[in-house]
Amino acid sequence: MEKGKVNTYSPDTVLEDFLRIAESESDSSKASTSEFDRSKNQTSGSRWTGFLELFRSKSKGHLTKDPLISSMKLSKRFSRSMRETSSSVMPNPILDNGLSYFKPQWKLFTLSELQTATNNFHQENLIGKGGYAEVHKGCLRNGQFIAVKRLTRGPQDERIGDFLSELGIMAHINHPNTAKLIGYAVDGGLFLVLELSPYGSLTNMLHASKQKLEWKIRYKVAIGTAKGILYLHEGGQRRIIHRDIKAANILLTKDLEPQICDFGLAKWLPEKWTHLTVGKFEGTFGYLAPEFLMHGIVDEKTDVFAFGVLLLELITGRRALDYSQQSLVIWAKPLLKKNRITELVDPSLADDYNLLQMNLMVLAASLCVQQSSIKRPRINQILQLLRGNSESLDLIRRIRKPSHWKRYYEELFNAEENKTSRGLSGLSLQEQIALEVSKIV
Repeated sequence: MEKGKVNTYSPDTVLEDFLRIAESESDSSKASTSEFDRSKNQTSGSRWTGFLELFRSKSKGHLTKDPLISSMKLSKRFSRSMRETSSSVMPNPILDNGLSYFKPQWKLFTLSELQTATNNFHQENLIGKGGYAEVHKGCLRNGQFIAVKRLTRGPQDERIGDFLSELGIMAHINHPNTAKLIGYAVDGGLFLVLELSPYGSLTNMLHASKQKLEWKIRYKVAIGTAKGILYLHEGGQRRIIHRDIKAANILLTKDLEPQICDFGLAKWLPEKWTHLTVGKFEGTFGYLAPEFLMHGIVDEKTDVFAFGVLLLELITGRRALDYSQQSLVIWAKPLLKKNRITELVDPSLADDYNLLQMNLMVLAASLCVQQSSIKRPRINQILQLLRGNSESLDLIRRIRKPSHWKRYYEELFNAEENKTSRGLSGLSLQEQIALEVSKIV
């Protein structure tokens, strides 16, 4: 194949063109508050019709009418394109930025390999289940632990669209706190294969394990997850809204470092758009922001709200939605308002936690789950607050809480308050933060 044809037929180029056209059309129509593919759905029945037509026009062959066969042919083209692209010396703006949509290191698995790894997708290996997919843990012949996401529901053309969309999202991300995709499969279905540590997800460690999750690990998970969300919102070429931040979607590596996974609901948020308006109701009850529930609005604050719920899970040890369908946010808000922290803290922790870190996490959670998205801080502000660094002082000083908080913090940081006679210059950064928290009224 001639070098000039590689960029024309490469799936990464086609997908990039599709996204560019989407943003171009949205800008020209000034539809900054609506989702580009929403209008497509109304006429075509599939939000990926535009992509399929674009791919058809740029590929040498034509897709068959059978969506599953089409996906298998797409996979062969992806594999061929990856080999051609990696061997080509022609410059590719996407590859040069490390953003190849279908990365050469991704492996194309067979159904037999995945069945062997997961014990034929045995129920005991099921670690996650949603409206459109199931996730099974497994182990490859080389001893590597994997998580296999299998798309199970919906029309085949929609499944293909969702499959390609998630591949496109994951090809754009590369961060220690986001999950690593190692391959995919289209043999007998549509599968995504990710790295998985023996610890599994945060849900398993926090709610299913008989051993308590130590505070230092909970705090590490909070910091790492916030860093991962910040990367998605601000660290890449495109703004990515995850839309399904929850304990089940936080994997823990062998070093207990959190990694955000499952980008099946993730959305690109074009630079000039303030938010998306999503017509299809998707997500996990207990984590959904009020503005999404009422109006279908999606932006960065959607993830901030869900992260606040995750913080409450780490603090309390409770599920976002318990077996009686009680919301953790509804249960916790009265305690947050009255600052009854001892009643919030997971009983399994007893007093074995860092007091300042706990209070900062409680404060961060209360800010994240506010009803109004405008009042919620951005994730970078929350990360600063959790770290207790100098940048968090300004945020803390702007916070206003009911007067009964004052007595609690005056008692909690009495030792630090006594040092004010020396002046703030004689206090450590943590002591200054403690003093500011104690002034919240």
